[in-house]
Amino acid sequence: MRVLFRACMDTEKANEAVRNGTLDKLIHEVAEQVKPEAAYFTAENGRRTAFMVFDMQDSSEMPMVSERFFQDLGADISYTPVMNMDDVQRGLSRLA
Repeated sequence: MRVLFRACMDTEKANEAVRNGTLDKLIHEVAEQVKPEAAYFTAENGRRTAFMVFDMQDSSEMPMVSERFFQDLGADISYTPVMNMDDVQRGLSRLA
């Protein structure tokens, strides 16, 4: 299932991770694991926030992605099922 992963990071923990170089490493390691089709980074409510869209084969993958953000960055995490345009079209065609 395609999911939108959102990690909104604690500012102080993320500041420390930027200073010691671990933020870049963490993001690259997670991206290497999940192979996102898209990844975006912004500020949300004044906090560094990462968004990644990837295919989650099984919900047991959630700790692999989440725990680094929880433990290292004090992040608030969410997963939201999402569709791309092809998914929407396939779903709508089933309504007829």
